[in-house]
Amino acid sequence: MRLRAVVLDDEPIIRQMLWTLCDRRGYEVLTFPEPGICPLHVMHSCPCPRGAVCADLVLCDLRMPEVEGLDFVEGLLTKGCVAPHIALMSGAWSEAAWARAVWLGCRLFRKPFSSAEILAWFDIVESQVDPTRALLDWRGQGWRIAPPALGAWL
Repeated sequence: MRLRAVVLDDEPIIRQMLWTLCDRRGYEVLTFPEPGICPLHVMHSCPCPRGAVCADLVLCDLRMPEVEGLDFVEGLLTKGCVAPHIALMSGAWSEAAWARAVWLGCRLFRKPFSSAEILAWFDIVESQVDPTRALLDWRGQGWRIAPPALGAWL
């Protein structure tokens, strides 16, 4: 069973490192430099039919130029997104942001984090993925996926 990961970070080196970790695990990986160009941000409601998910995991930076990671995650949940595993990462967690992220049910990472920390989370995610779940066909939704040079990897 192939997992799908969505990674959002405005730092190219972080996106590339996370893409590499995911790719080595055999995941289908989509990366975005900011939420504004991610289809999950612009959708009006969750398009996933019962038994399907848009992604098995979403890993998002807290501080990005256009949309804050917490606002992105809260928007996903408000739209009914059923992505089962969402994590936020930051090197500048405030007490309020940390508390809000925990309240939203996110896994939290403090930058700089080690590859081992991320891989340990992947182990947990993999052990909890329902083997009967389906993945939403992003292209079937009319969502354009940019080539890697433009930021999104598929």
